[in-house]
Amino acid sequence: MLLKIFKAIWFLSILVTLANLLYVYASLPETVIINDRGASLVSVSREGFFYMITAVIAFVNVLVYMVSYVFRKEVDFRTWFHGLVVTLNIFFIISLHFVSLFNSGEKFDYGRIDFIIYGSIALFVLWALGWPFYSVYKNFIYKQLV
Repeated sequence: MLLKIFKAIWFLSILVTLANLLYVYASLPETVIINDRGASLVSVSREGFFYMITAVIAFVNVLVYMVSYVFRKEVDFRTWFHGLVVTLNIFFIISLHFVSLFNSGEKFDYGRIDFIIYGSIALFVLWALGWPFYSVYKNFIYKQLV
């Protein structure tokens, strides 16, 4: 039952991520600046950025199907992996908004939103570390019962 809930949340996160990608794409200038530190300026065309991000999002979300195929009988792992991809989709949403804000040309104090970006990374790391702890806990409880 929990797997079905995570599948629904994952599907909703895909829809929100793709809607966010289209929204951000519409607001980007022709040349998207990715890094603007010092003398080195990293930029890419709007279309190149769109297709590159679309490919990354598609690859990450297709991994759900691959893991579901390979680990058919391990429902707990599949549930955890769906959650992991949801946390990545949340990171993609926040990152795309940041790139859009950075390229908008408005004066903005980026230090005010860095905790959101770092928070999404922390969420991903915590979720990723959750599986090893869950596995150890499950094996420990199983050994005590036997």
